[in-house]
This record gives sequence, C-alpha cells and structure tokens, in this order.
Amino acid sequence: MDQAKILVVEDEKDLNDAYQTILNSAGYTVGAALNGEEALHYIEKEGDPDLILLDLRMPVLDGIGFLEKFDSLSHPQTSIILFSNYEAQKEVDQAFKLGAERYILKSLASPKELLRIVESTLAEKR
Repeated sequence: MDQAKILVVEDEKDLNDAYQTILNSAGYTVGAALNGEEALHYIEKEGDPDLILLDLRMPVLDGIGFLEKFDSLSHPQTSIILFSNYEAQKEVDQAFKLGAERYILKSLASPKELLRIVESTLAEKR
C-alpha cells in the first residue's frame, strides 16, 4: 500500500492519540488537529490529506464549520469520514451535503473496524 496521508481531527486528546497510533501502526502517515481551525491550518501548511477523520462536535470550529470552510469540491482527492458519539441525524445529513462520505459512531468502531472503513474509503478513491 502506498502511504496514504490521514488527518485526524478530534478534540479529545486521548482519542486523537489512540486514532493516530492505530493508523500509524497500519502504515499510514498521520497528522493531527484538535479542532477544525487547526485542521485548516494543517492543510494549508501540509497540503491535502488523502483522508480526513473528522469529529462532529468540537470547540473553536466543529465538523460542520470545518466542512463549510474546507469546500470538498476544491479538494476532490480528499475523502472525509465523519465520526461522533452522538446520534445527530440533522448534522450528519448536512455533513453529507458538504462532502462527507461516511459516518461512524465512535462507540461502535473498534480499531479493526476503523481500519476496515479507512481502507475501503481510500480504495474507492483510487
């Protein structure tokens, strides 16, 4: 597998670190941001990642706010997986309209399941 670049955008530091560890151990190049604003700065500096794992609810700039500023049409090679611990159908529907491709409930995503979803999402772009 070529080294896909993944950006983890998650405000809970321990969870952010755990996702980075899981993805790094699977051979991905991983960047991290604690909110949507940091994610936008990261992308400005590092370029578009292949995939963004985006938390829905965060301080400063949440997932929806990030998607509105990121504009997925300008970044067609970047896949976006939205994830949250909340059942928020209205926000999820809005996120899909703004370019998110998948939605995962964090509490249901084991490390193995997370990797399976990431791998299949990246494979669809190739």
